[in-house]
Amino acid sequence: MVFLSRMDGADESLPHFRLELCLIAQGILRVAGVDEVGRGPLCGPVTAAAVRLRPDCIPQGLNDSKKLTRDKREELALRILDCADVAIAHATVEEIDTHNILRASHIAMCRALVALPGGCDHALIDGNMLPRDLAIRGEAIIGGDAISLSIAAASIVAKVERDRIMVDLAQQYPGYGWERNAGYSTAAHLEALRTLGPTPHHRRSFKPVHNILYQDLSTTP
Repeated sequence: MVFLSRMDGADESLPHFRLELCLIAQGILRVAGVDEVGRGPLCGPVTAAAVRLRPDCIPQGLNDSKKLTRDKREELALRILDCADVAIAHATVEEIDTHNILRASHIAMCRALVALPGGCDHALIDGNMLPRDLAIRGEAIIGGDAISLSIAAASIVAKVERDRIMVDLAQQYPGYGWERNAGYSTAAHLEALRTLGPTPHHRRSFKPVHNILYQDLSTTP
């Protein structure tokens, strides 16, 4: 397991492609960046993406998805899907509650890598830990979405996909504001939890949801 931080001398403001090129120069041609979105929300799946960029077709403007506007993320996601190999996978609310959010995130990452068209020989994974089920070589890169263009691309694709899922779920379960908060614990979401109660898509293992369920059970005659 290798833990990397930003390379000495690198531009502090933008991710780069040097890690990928270094691996390609060693004969490791199928290099993918992997990232997940949705570890913090109170509801919905955790979503992961694996992206293998082509050195001659890298969209301009790639960055950590959190630093981009919604419109820019959606624009870049379309460009990434058009010129890169991409796979998206999820871990369900049930899997999050059965295992834990870290383990579920790793499950989603491994699923994305398995589904990646053309396969992968080496994974650049955002975070400080490699998934224990990772079947190929990989590196865990702390803050990887701000360092590696491949991971940045994965973060964008995963974010756009999960946001779309939450917008769809918001139509089925109105009142929680998921189309705006993506399931995160905003004041409005917490108030809706208290007044409307948890949905089947809420994570029972997360403290705010658990506390409301426990309170409801404790007050039931």
